[in-house]
Amino acid sequence: MAHFKQTQKSRQVKTMFDRLSGHYDLLNRMMTFGFDSVWRRRVIEKGSLPPGGRLLDVGAGTGDIAFTALQKEPTVRVTAADFSLGMMKKGRSRPGRNRIPWCSADALQLPFADGTFDAVTSGYLIRNVANPLQAFQEQFRVLKPGGGVVCLETSPPKQNLLRPLIVFHLNITIPFLGRLVGGNQAAYTYLPDTTRGFMKPDEMVATMQKAGFESVQYDLLMFGTMTIHSGRRPEKA
Repeated sequence: MAHFKQTQKSRQVKTMFDRLSGHYDLLNRMMTFGFDSVWRRRVIEKGSLPPGGRLLDVGAGTGDIAFTALQKEPTVRVTAADFSLGMMKKGRSRPGRNRIPWCSADALQLPFADGTFDAVTSGYLIRNVANPLQAFQEQFRVLKPGGGVVCLETSPPKQNLLRPLIVFHLNITIPFLGRLVGGNQAAYTYLPDTTRGFMKPDEMVATMQKAGFESVQYDLLMFGTMTIHSGRRPEKA
């Protein structure tokens, strides 16, 4: 197990996700109206993993992206990394768990050698880290030259006609579901708050480029409230 120094924010986030682990997957399905499974498949497609390639899923939680990768390409070698033991424990109860090495790790200090993986993915990770640039720099470091990075994230709601409905969903619906299903309204108040205060898609692009990635682009999903960002580590430094 990796050892790492936790900030106050990381301790709070870790405790929150440990508590949410039993209901997290169900609530994700409800909050996204089931579209999260479609988005995970797109994440894997954008990773362009070769047969037998190595994938690291950072902030893997219960392994949704990791399991999706194995379903799409059974020959890939997937490593799931997270710092919430509760989330990983839940993932290790799922069918197919023995095909995935689970690693306790800090996204800001990954315990892997340089150039280890063909692709690195994450889902709803970056908004929860204390230093997004450092997280992307670590992902860049562990990627092989030419390897791909793909990030599924939330995005602040735009100023348009749909904004009142989106804000209602964030402020009212999600906390209500958190209280109804998980008994934890506070956690599902935190999640909308991080969405509203998170980087805009173009700011995320700039952060990934600063970390060294090239060909960075994004797709907007769910009326612009979700994004899939992707990029590549250059073949040559």
